[in-house]
Amino acid sequence: MTRPGQVETRPRGLAVRGRVWPGGGRASYDDGVVLVDDNGRIAAIGTRDDVDLPADISMLGGATTWVGPGIVDAHVHLAFGGPRELAAGGVTAARDLGAPLERATAWRSGDDPLVGSARIAIAGPLLTAPDGYPSRSWGADGFAAFVGDGAIAMTVVRALAASVDVIKVAIEPAGGPTPDEDTVRAVVEAAHEMGLAVTAHALTVDAVRVALAGGVDELAHTPVERLPPALIDGIAAVGVGVVSTLQTFVAGGVGASAVENAAALYAAGVTIRYGTDLGNTGTSPGVDPRELELLAKLGMGRDGALVAATVGAAGAPGLAATGTTGRLVVGGPADLVVLAGDPLEDPDQWASPVAVLVAGRAIANRPPT
Repeated sequence: MTRPGQVETRPRGLAVRGRVWPGGGRASYDDGVVLVDDNGRIAAIGTRDDVDLPADISMLGGATTWVGPGIVDAHVHLAFGGPRELAAGGVTAARDLGAPLERATAWRSGDDPLVGSARIAIAGPLLTAPDGYPSRSWGADGFAAFVGDGAIAMTVVRALAASVDVIKVAIEPAGGPTPDEDTVRAVVEAAHEMGLAVTAHALTVDAVRVALAGGVDELAHTPVERLPPALIDGIAAVGVGVVSTLQTFVAGGVGASAVENAAALYAAGVTIRYGTDLGNTGTSPGVDPRELELLAKLGMGRDGALVAATVGAAGAPGLAATGTTGRLVVGGPADLVVLAGDPLEDPDQWASPVAVLVAGRAIANRPPT
């Protein structure tokens, strides 16, 4: 169902004009054009003088607008804000990291996104110890799957593998029993055997140690307990990436140590990806300029934060299945956002996109103010 003020159409050819930032380290075109073909892919990109436009083509944007890749959110919970709301807010791809499998598979889009929706990768339920987090709290109704030992863990992972894009394991002592190191290792072994990566909810020092010893591929949050330098170096040494989710911790009053950890991790060479943990304190569907500013202040700068939220987040385990790239390239999907001004100068521009396209379809479209 189309929401008021939204358009869900794929025009017969479209030119998007503005200051075009292609992403992925490529230079901007000050008076640029992105030409979108009938199949929702990018046919050409360059300056307005360089791109040969048909005389009767529809034009979106203008000389003062900014055009760039849609934001990729590497950590959301769509049970608390759906893929259509994400897309309308400038997020063209996202990874749901915890939901009952039946609900999650309804959101999963693969490389052909649902009409009017962001591209969605899924993890399905969180794997946890019997009676463990989040089964005692927000995840009581099917958000958790229990893995009591290594053998059960391998069986559960193999059963999930055909339906999900990534596996998530929860190591949260505040929410009940936690999987031990052997169980986490079995989760990882089975996931890798099935061609899937494992991301871990691990916020404390001990939980991070268990996650690393078990061989996980990613931390789904920046930990909130201050990490010792040796552990930070260990994360960097094995190439484990980290999803930011800083603003929700700030809103919840535990952000100072998380931000310190993120800065230290980034300085050590750890890949930090944009993610909001949508559904938790202080979050709402769409791009969060506050998360981008927190990333910028780690030492990335605003341009680095935007990279972390586009091509960087698109590299999170599981998201490749959606076809997202986090950049604008010829032949790639026309997943892009048009803003009234440059977000590198004013991140609050993300609060009100002029237009959002996913696979060439206009999700939100209104004149710039």
